[in-house]
Amino acid sequence: MELLRQAGSAAIGLLLSPFYYVAVLLIMLQYMRQTRMERKMFHVRLQAWPIQLGRTIIAGLLVGVLISCISLFLGVSVTADAVFWMWGTAAVLVMIRVRYLCFAYSAGLLGVLQWALGWTELGDRSDWIGSAAGSLAGLDIPGLLVLVALMHVAEALLVRWQGARFASPLFLEGKRGKLVGGQALQGYWPVPILLLVPAVSGGSGDVALPWTLLLGDSSQWSSGFTMIAFPMVIGFSELTRSLLPAAKARNSSRGLLFYGIVTGIAAVAASFWSPLTLAAALCALLLHEALVAVSYFKEAASAPLYVHNDQGLRVLAVIPGTPAESMGILVGEIIHKVNGIRVKTKEELYGALHVNSAFCKLEVLNHEGQIKFAQRARYAGEHHQLGVVLAPDDKADYYAAAAPASLLDLLWRKRTAKSRQRAAASSSTSATL
Repeated sequence: MELLRQAGSAAIGLLLSPFYYVAVLLIMLQYMRQTRMERKMFHVRLQAWPIQLGRTIIAGLLVGVLISCISLFLGVSVTADAVFWMWGTAAVLVMIRVRYLCFAYSAGLLGVLQWALGWTELGDRSDWIGSAAGSLAGLDIPGLLVLVALMHVAEALLVRWQGARFASPLFLEGKRGKLVGGQALQGYWPVPILLLVPAVSGGSGDVALPWTLLLGDSSQWSSGFTMIAFPMVIGFSELTRSLLPAAKARNSSRGLLFYGIVTGIAAVAASFWSPLTLAAALCALLLHEALVAVSYFKEAASAPLYVHNDQGLRVLAVIPGTPAESMGILVGEIIHKVNGIRVKTKEELYGALHVNSAFCKLEVLNHEGQIKFAQRARYAGEHHQLGVVLAPDDKADYYAAAAPASLLDLLWRKRTAKSRQRAAASSSTSATL
């Protein structure tokens, strides 16, 4: 009953905390930017950002309940100061790159700063600098890193489950300036957590926990326990030119799971032997960047997938609710023949579709290179005739800058797409058919 009372109080505190709503707002801005990019390049909306936002909020709530239950047995000492330090650091980092909206960077950087603070005498000052230094020195960095590790294990499961659904097609500048197709996978989840922490005052009083905690000093819990709200954010951002969205999501999931396990081991070791705190903090920072670097170099060394070839036209995306979706055409497949006619350009595809105004028969090469047949009656007024977004050709007008966005880009709508040939914008063939 005491746990339920504390959980209810913490839940009310969560509703009153601005951090969770800030996280939702930032995620909403990211999805809106993605929608603007799709409209700019393809003149169609492939993803509805309210649906994406709702999906992430629900999944984040489920993860929050799971982590909250696990935290009952951890014994992590997280204070209100830790919440402000983590979010304050994240606010600074997100001004540089949106992908830094991940508490792995905040916790790791705070661990390094706490270690550096030990070599100074700032904590002895009596002004606000001394107060801030004392607050930073009191953070339970190993405990925060344990939470970060758990969040990344949960993120690995979410990416495996939902990652491919967040794929958004892009036109990208490839080698030698030639445009190629790509897929941007960006998923962010706001995760509200209720943490069981040692009480200083106003806690459970003489009510003791009926179980033994895994981490921390048991003497800290002599005054009882309380619960605090800790809204966190997890997210991933990947860009692929060489893999299908599902394959890229699987690779990212494996990397995140590895990161969570290694960081968790380092954090638990640091909780039992404090000299390892710096190593655990550096592990959280550097290993996360290593995952990003490995993904980048793998992509750079791989041949692009989303390009046309002699077999036909490569499908970059399928518009929901169109004939292409109902016929089972998938991203990455090649449209080989339309109504018995070989097609190698968008103009040929458009002409072949109009050979028969009432019926459409396709021969498509699937991911294994085998031919599959798809056919469907055509009806007047159907969207974009077929409903596929094709890989770019030399007539594409816009492409995405392969560079990460900052918070300023989200707020001022910068770099949604770069114009390749403004003068031809009104006369070129659309990439969507």
